[in-house]
Amino acid sequence: RGLFFCLSHARSQKFNHGTFDLMLLSHPLPSLRQALISHRCMASHHHHHRLQLDLNENGDTTTNGNDHNHVPNKKPKLSLISDADLRSEFAHHDPTVARINNGSFGSCPASIIAAQQQWQLRFLRQPDAFYFNDLKPSILRTRTVIKDLINADDVDEISIVDNATTAAAIVLQQTSWAFAEGKFQKGDAAVMLHYAYGAVKKSVEAYVSRAGAHVIEVQLPFPVNSKNEIITEFRKALERGKSKGRRVRLAVIDHITSMPSVLIPVKELVKLCRDEGVDQIFVDAAHAIGCTEVDVKDIGADFYTSNLHKWFFCPPSVAFLYCRKSDKQSDLHHPVVSHEYGNGLAVESAWIGTRDYSAQLVVPEVVEFVNRFEGGIDGIKKRNHDRVVEIGEMLVKEWGTHLGSPPGMCASLVMVGLPTCLGISSDSDAMKLRTHLRDCYGVEVPIYYRAPKDEEVNPITGYARISHQVYNTIDDYYKFRDAVNKLVNDGFTCAHLSN
Repeated sequence: RGLFFCLSHARSQKFNHGTFDLMLLSHPLPSLRQALISHRCMASHHHHHRLQLDLNENGDTTTNGNDHNHVPNKKPKLSLISDADLRSEFAHHDPTVARINNGSFGSCPASIIAAQQQWQLRFLRQPDAFYFNDLKPSILRTRTVIKDLINADDVDEISIVDNATTAAAIVLQQTSWAFAEGKFQKGDAAVMLHYAYGAVKKSVEAYVSRAGAHVIEVQLPFPVNSKNEIITEFRKALERGKSKGRRVRLAVIDHITSMPSVLIPVKELVKLCRDEGVDQIFVDAAHAIGCTEVDVKDIGADFYTSNLHKWFFCPPSVAFLYCRKSDKQSDLHHPVVSHEYGNGLAVESAWIGTRDYSAQLVVPEVVEFVNRFEGGIDGIKKRNHDRVVEIGEMLVKEWGTHLGSPPGMCASLVMVGLPTCLGISSDSDAMKLRTHLRDCYGVEVPIYYRAPKDEEVNPITGYARISHQVYNTIDDYYKFRDAVNKLVNDGFTCAHLSN
């Protein structure tokens, strides 16, 4: 009876592979355990045969190898997620913390964590079979999904890497080689935003400045009132880069800056770079996918990267690097050199040694998850944007301050001016206040210090970067509001915090 029950339910797929595997490994009766293992082997053989039929070496889901951009067959449409299911998906979050900082590390639902754990067990159960049979086609499936999400022309343009910082290293490493090999001349320019992410600025220092480039930082205004302010400053930087007979070899452009957070007019800046003859354009869009519109063909950059663990619900860490097809593509290599070196960046990145690749393999399941929301990922983006702007405006009205940028230059993050009486007068003050809000009030929110200009009277020097994601409720933001109000009413200033 036990054998009939187990096999019949397995065949009817009422047990997923992970549950069935745990059952077969732990069953106390040796004869039944052996029968279950035998059934699992037959099922595994059938699975691999089906995988070969469904996904050929080019990522096609048919047995015809000519069209490798074919979209995989979709599973039956899932029902919309309920409020109870949504709460359950994020029940592992600390209930005592108002988590209004999705931008830093993202968030991963329980169903995706479970899918990741199944991949991990699948590897640990039989690593050799996983490596030889499962890993490459599964990463290719992820690349194919991403190609469609970002409107790339070809799956070969998509590589999977750990994070946007790794992607930056890949691109900037190529730039450093171009200087070392004489393709670029010492003193040629590279242009980047002053507000570029700190790790990327360090990479520019390590790869580009060290190779002999003249690096120019675009000084952007903040608060910012319009995208034209950014375009004007960027044009000035390109003019400086071309002075004294130099060439501008590289432009590094953020799609959404981290701190302060501003949605950059990236398409306009890329066009400006093309018009001015910039050799290579790299868009660091760490926050973009799942947070704002991403169409790489429309944007037109040579390289574009975004993290999938920030706003696309993947477990940490996984990102993609898009490299527009050109003769320069063969010069790109993963900075961790392994056995696949020389086989193309996408293949190199798919194997950098023994490690946990599971975060890279659950992207198809994440697509299923976001499609349970009305409007899918586009609906999520719009609701997050509308809600965070509405909440930001509520907070600045409460405190008599202002937002750091117009609503149209926000995505799912907004910079909210804090009361001036808090006395935020340095980066150190901003970090100490952030820690104080976390430790004493259960609020997790980044704080940004903005140095005042000479002519300003009673300037706003502190801004909070608030995020909104599907798990947030209005109570999270009320908790933040009430914490700040209590600090103000108590006469608190950052000077009260010890070093």
